[in-house]
Amino acid sequence: MKVRALRSILFALGVSTLTAGAQAADKIRWLNDWLPAGDKAVIYLGVQEGLFKDAGIEVEIMTGRGSSDVVTKLGTGAGDMGSGGLSALMQAKAGAEVPVTAVMSIYTRQPDAVFVAEGAGIDDLKDLQGKTLATATFSASNVTWPLVLEANGMTPDAVKVLKVDPGAMGPMFATGRVDGTINWITKLPAFQALAKDAGKTVKVLPWSEYGFNGYGLSMFASDRLIEENPALVKKFVAVYKQALGMAVADPAKAGAALKAMVPDIDADIAAEEFAVSAQLIDTDIAKQDGLGAFEPELLKETWTWVAKAQNLPVDALDPEDAVTRAFIPE
Repeated sequence: MKVRALRSILFALGVSTLTAGAQAADKIRWLNDWLPAGDKAVIYLGVQEGLFKDAGIEVEIMTGRGSSDVVTKLGTGAGDMGSGGLSALMQAKAGAEVPVTAVMSIYTRQPDAVFVAEGAGIDDLKDLQGKTLATATFSASNVTWPLVLEANGMTPDAVKVLKVDPGAMGPMFATGRVDGTINWITKLPAFQALAKDAGKTVKVLPWSEYGFNGYGLSMFASDRLIEENPALVKKFVAVYKQALGMAVADPAKAGAALKAMVPDIDADIAAEEFAVSAQLIDTDIAKQDGLGAFEPELLKETWTWVAKAQNLPVDALDPEDAVTRAFIPE
């Protein structure tokens, strides 16, 4: 009787252990391309709302230092999936074998823009002739800016550009030391607050309205993960897409989710930042091609801009080699 009871207990423990193992969550080490802010809120919303947990995925959120850093870390095994500018991945792949692939587009419009003051007589790119702009010293926008000017019939020296610390750009704009700044549109809420204190209103000149077309922020995955566990990649992309739709529909909820996980964040500003980001996500392009898609012609145009900016031959990379459409939900 005792032997039979012991066997029953051991069997029950074995079944329990196997069940627990079978139900153990898959883990994804996710790399944001920059510090926590409203434009990064989607991943936090997915975690806070339990979307990833319900799908059996445990997400560890880490911070990268730019898109190129994310590509490097994913390629060397320091992360599994992450976000970054598609241009950075294309540039890396054009120069070497990089075991990282874009699995979903997020921004279907480029985020680069010029911020100027309303009423300053600057209503078009050509009105910047002879003006002075501030830009962050290491901004990726600096490489593309001369090409945008040339595409609009202006010479690169038509506008004076001062490279400064990112933290100095807002005060320089507010105090009138520069006529405008080169920024990502996602920084608009913070600039609006500074401008308001100085009695100014920010006017935005998006580069996408002046011919700078292509995919921006995208989701990357390491090729190792894609090869070893494609089902997990597909599941993660589907959940992220669900969280993305939720955030676009309710930016305040996205801001609150970010605040819950990063207490130093101002939830209201985060919500405003994501609402601006949504203009790059919920676009006519996304509506036509589907959220997350990589349309071949726009993908080519993205690479053409990168090749020009980096002085690379266009045939240095087939842009299709930088992406896969295998994991994008229908």
